[in-house]
Amino acid sequence: MIRIHPSLLSADPLQIGQTLAQLSQADGVHLDIMDGHFVPPLTFGTWLAKAVVAATELPVEAHLMVSNPERHLETLAESGVRRLIIHQEATGHAHRLIEEIRRLGAAPAMAVNPGTPVETLRDLWPELDLVLVMSVDPGWGGQAFWPGAIAKVAQLRQLGYHGDIEVDGGIDDRTAPAVVAAGATVLVSGSYILGTTKTPASRIAALREASGRTPKGRP
Repeated sequence: MIRIHPSLLSADPLQIGQTLAQLSQADGVHLDIMDGHFVPPLTFGTWLAKAVVAATELPVEAHLMVSNPERHLETLAESGVRRLIIHQEATGHAHRLIEEIRRLGAAPAMAVNPGTPVETLRDLWPELDLVLVMSVDPGWGGQAFWPGAIAKVAQLRQLGYHGDIEVDGGIDDRTAPAVVAAGATVLVSGSYILGTTKTPASRIAALREASGRTPKGRP
């Protein structure tokens, strides 16, 4: 079954508690942590993770779009974050950080930007809980979906990766069918679910329905 993780990046920052209360139909919560260095924006800090974990029964994953991610792993794990996603582009010591995440009791995952080949993660696959394929350049919510992500997801499957594949960026009821058909199992969606006047529950339901459709151009 496809899992849906709303991104709090698109939530009203003054209403995050209320937003979390409306996400009971989701499978998890995606927390984007940006440092103003690895990516230009400055968003949630590790301080918010503890509050989010306390406010929801859903598992929380932290997507670290930061330089020097090792500085934040312990704080996030101690806050109760279940999965820590670090960027391949942010560290030259990925294996060391994966081991540290596991030691801290969280699940390790790696993300790749649109310009990073998925083959760069191949030696690490057996140790990863999940691979995150970015379908936008990281840093801002509400960007248009990059179609090249579909091929990257398919390539991961063709190369023999059997774990979970998450896709983040521009996911809505039009783009979901293609990434799911290519092999994605987890969908991150921010503005489609939370940046609208429609209820989060109705948007999550629409995304689940769309995920079961055959994308155009396929039999």
